[in-house]
Amino acid sequence: MDTAAYGIPHASRLMTDFAERTGLVGSRRSSRRYLWTDAFAVCNFLELARLTGDSRYLELARHLVDEVHHVLGRYRADDARVGWLSGLDEREGEAHPTRGGLRIGKTLPERQPDEPPDDELEWDRDGQYFHYLTKWMHALDQVSRATGDPRFNLWARELAEVAHAAFTRGPPGRRRMVWKMSTDLSRPLVSSMGQHDPLDGLITCVQLEATSALLPGAAVGPEPRRAVEDFAALLRVTDVRTVDPLGLGGLLSDAGRVAQLGASEAFRDGALLERLLAAALEGLSLYPLYGEGSQPASRRLAFRELGLAIGLSSIGWIQPAVGGRPLQRLRSFAALGSELVSFWLAPEHQAVRSWTEHRDINEVMLATSLIPEGFLVLEGSSGPVGVARDGFRPDPRG
Repeated sequence: MDTAAYGIPHASRLMTDFAERTGLVGSRRSSRRYLWTDAFAVCNFLELARLTGDSRYLELARHLVDEVHHVLGRYRADDARVGWLSGLDEREGEAHPTRGGLRIGKTLPERQPDEPPDDELEWDRDGQYFHYLTKWMHALDQVSRATGDPRFNLWARELAEVAHAAFTRGPPGRRRMVWKMSTDLSRPLVSSMGQHDPLDGLITCVQLEATSALLPGAAVGPEPRRAVEDFAALLRVTDVRTVDPLGLGGLLSDAGRVAQLGASEAFRDGALLERLLAAALEGLSLYPLYGEGSQPASRRLAFRELGLAIGLSSIGWIQPAVGGRPLQRLRSFAALGSELVSFWLAPEHQAVRSWTEHRDINEVMLATSLIPEGFLVLEGSSGPVGVARDGFRPDPRG
């Protein structure tokens, strides 16, 4: 089966439905925004624009960026505080919408300073997540790479600066990160460190620097070199191995970005790519023992499994940078990605509560798994993008 021929119309339907359902287009009075989902959605719209030549998708990507900044870059409607999270006035806030970070978009307001922690309730409370911010930085950067407009890269670099300052704490040699911060970035809500946060921070900051160097007339703004140093130091003492499907997919997606950014000073020796592939291969070999593949759809979370499928699609972008046994082992897991996508394409599996309760994130990531290049490919990077465009990608229908 021609994967692209099948994936484009299906992904287009998924993304059109998402845009209407969440108030991006149509007659809904309010825009329902969630940062992680919207980051993938921006990349999907960019890819649909590239694949179809239809400029409406590019306009949807730009409009979604604007909506996210105006909804998640400002305080909630039920918050006593008003305006931009940064505290900037309206004019400056419009010019620098990411200067205060971006809310997650959870249904409940953040935990107040006098409220006791509740581990279960915290999942539904608002605030800021570092790994969501890095996803948005990546989405903004992809808009700059696709359009040549340096503003989006500038906003991503400004977001990187504020995120690094807020989430990374402690003196040199004893620095660490926190998992979740308050909406105004004034206090930690969850003090433990996200396992892959230093990794995401390092790769994303290197990517933003690389893009800024590529763009003619790039705006003067923050240079994330201090952040790169901090994240690299934290990563040296962080175990990135995992059997979680979303985490494994992240490792593979990150490996694809490192392969494309391989000419950068931070990744030139190949050590990080080798480390990520070793961790991913170990996790993939153990995944059948810990994964949910034998469970019914009602006991599985689609977006986590689709994250792994998206990561497995990056094999084509990793391929030119590696060879021999590691590549052969990676390719041996490609069928897993096809199986996961095929499973979640089945209408009966989309009828279960675990799908319908997370419909937005599930459908957007399903669309990404069908047209993954918008999320995975760094247009114009110094990596082998031309090879990757024609590289291996698993058929999602099996």
